[in-house]
Amino acid sequence: MNIILAMVAAFCWGTTYAVTQYSLQGWPPLLLGALRALPAGLLLLMIKPNLPKPNDWAVLLRLAAINIALFFSLLFVMSQTLPSAISSMGMIYVPVFAMLFHWLIYKKSPTKVQTLSGILLIILAWQLFDPQRIQLSSIGLLALAGAISCIVLGSNITKSLSKNIHWWTVLSWQLILGGSLLAIVASLQAIISPTQYINVWQNFNRLNGAGLLWLILLNTVLAYTLYVWLLSRMTVVEFTFAGISNPIAGVLMGLLLLAESFSFYQYSLMVAMIITSLLSPLFSLYMNKKDQKK
Repeated sequence: MNIILAMVAAFCWGTTYAVTQYSLQGWPPLLLGALRALPAGLLLLMIKPNLPKPNDWAVLLRLAAINIALFFSLLFVMSQTLPSAISSMGMIYVPVFAMLFHWLIYKKSPTKVQTLSGILLIILAWQLFDPQRIQLSSIGLLALAGAISCIVLGSNITKSLSKNIHWWTVLSWQLILGGSLLAIVASLQAIISPTQYINVWQNFNRLNGAGLLWLILLNTVLAYTLYVWLLSRMTVVEFTFAGISNPIAGVLMGLLLLAESFSFYQYSLMVAMIITSLLSPLFSLYMNKKDQKK
């Protein structure tokens, strides 16, 4: 059941790129991040009021800066500079980054199957992102790498906090603090360079409102509730491998909303990446069942 819920969260996140391009094109990433995080955090706080202990504020602020403020900013840069399918396929790299992080920081070596699937993912992604076959924004690709790093680092901090701080407190206050940081920086940007913000205000319509509701309610309130709750019950690597539904959502939504299309070879690479990312969790499931029979 945990893996299914994790896939629901990842599927919601996979819709972010296409929904943003379709309904919120041209909006400043900092503004989008603030409008996504802060209302969601306040809504969760209203559902279950809570207040962190005095000693917990510093670590929650650090988590909010990485997991919300920086990540959301990079995410919306990706959403506006890369095709939806490419952004979501790039997220398949998260388990590779997670394995490297655990190996370098915690000296925890990945299994042979995880290592094999990681190497295959790198090879396949290298082919998919080949500049001779597809022109991609270098800014978008840098934002993708930064966003993946934020996911891995933020997930490890979130998991460590689950032992000492109630998961709902972590959930609601990282969104409130991260959204507040983004709101402050967005306000400064609006003062220095107001043109984009004026355009957003003057041209706001129902489609923009629907896009914001999607990002706030589905992609943040629902998906982040599942994310924080599940991280206290799953390893980070297990959770990231469940992110297989992220690229599926990205490809489908890109096709439906943006009419994105790729060559047969590129779609074949995407399918191969999805299958490869399933190798490790399927093998672990097989071994667990085998051990239970003994």
